[in-house]
Amino acid sequence: MKHRNRPPEQDDLLRPRLVDLIDMRHELVKLAALIDWEFFDREWAGFFPSTTGRPATPPRLVAGLMYLQHLHGLSDEAVIDRWVENPYFQHFTGVTFFQHSPPIHPSSLCRWRDRIGDEGAEWLLTKTIEAGRATGAVKDESLSQVSADTTVMEKNIAYPTDARLYERARAKIVALAKEAGITLRRTYARKAPRLARQIGRYAHARQFKRMRKALKTLKGYTGRVMRDLRRQIDFIPAGAIREAVLDALALTSRLLHQPTTGSGKIYALHEPDVDCISKGKARVRYEFGTKVSIATTIEEGFVVGMRAMPGNPYDGHTLTEALEQVQILTDQCPSLAVVDRGYRGHDVEKTQVLIAGSKRGLTPALNTLLRRRSAIEPEIGHMKSDGRLARCPLKGLNGDAIFAVLFGCGHNLRKILRYLRSLFVSLLAAMLNTIQITAANTARNQPR
Repeated sequence: MKHRNRPPEQDDLLRPRLVDLIDMRHELVKLAALIDWEFFDREWAGFFPSTTGRPATPPRLVAGLMYLQHLHGLSDEAVIDRWVENPYFQHFTGVTFFQHSPPIHPSSLCRWRDRIGDEGAEWLLTKTIEAGRATGAVKDESLSQVSADTTVMEKNIAYPTDARLYERARAKIVALAKEAGITLRRTYARKAPRLARQIGRYAHARQFKRMRKALKTLKGYTGRVMRDLRRQIDFIPAGAIREAVLDALALTSRLLHQPTTGSGKIYALHEPDVDCISKGKARVRYEFGTKVSIATTIEEGFVVGMRAMPGNPYDGHTLTEALEQVQILTDQCPSLAVVDRGYRGHDVEKTQVLIAGSKRGLTPALNTLLRRRSAIEPEIGHMKSDGRLARCPLKGLNGDAIFAVLFGCGHNLRKILRYLRSLFVSLLAAMLNTIQITAANTARNQPR
């Protein structure tokens, strides 16, 4: 059931309002006044088609918590804890009086993300772009010239090894068989974990012949357990447990039969859609996650498009989709896109594309913009160090898509707050300069 609009709260003699407690010149107070919160009340109501049941949480509270979470790089639990302690957080989410208890359970944020999807998350990003234009943090003419690049958003998984995957698959099948009431002939509960540890020791000692022999034995243990449960699948009644067992058997069979090299491999049982992306870095040869396309303004580095690209596509094939998202979020098609050499072979027609290394037909203005292409690299570095782009904690492809867009919101909010601080410092410096000039003129005009 959709939320209900609360009537204006009356004054309380025992509780002062938040506006009487906090500094109204605070950056979060000014940022809250720039965002159109009523938009979420209208648009997010469509995600609740039912007219019965408990009313939903106010959309402004959820949207504000998501903004604060990615602004400060917090988890679901941490942002709720800080909300209870911080009156500015509560004012930002539309609370009138200071609250001493959490407004929602952290798991509610998970359910809201699943409900709004990447479409609702893109609305959050749109409102940050509008707030940036209102403050002047991003100029309107800057939206027509963007810089595009891709990076890897790693998934929250351990480094994949065959021994670890085989052991996890065996343990998962044994647990599901126990839950379904199926008795297996052998579970290898003692021998398999011991053998998995021994494989790691063989690899550390560079005894690869022994390692491969032990790995083959461990693979056989997992296969025997899988086939034993498959033979008894008819004894499990129809229901959720049977579906879970069938999914686990299919995933384990795919794991045991996947080739050593090639695409489409399984690198984590709980995240089978993770891609292995080779980056060519000396310190990290491979990264396991999802490729993310990022589009920022050339002048300010403001995020105007951010989207997860599953399947590890070629960079040049992602440019059309990235520019379409920029047009949707900013209501204008970029006239110029500056990219690196990985985008050679793109199929963009409406937008002029400058590729790094191009020399023919460049005017001095275009050459200057081309040199600005590398400015997106430190922006990506700040996204990973200041925020949470380095590792995605959300599950599945839907979690990747939502997390990428929400992180663009956090990056834009940090840009806006930095701009507001600079305005405050400039205003304060101008006031001090005026006071000093006035004092000097007064001292000069006094009779000696």
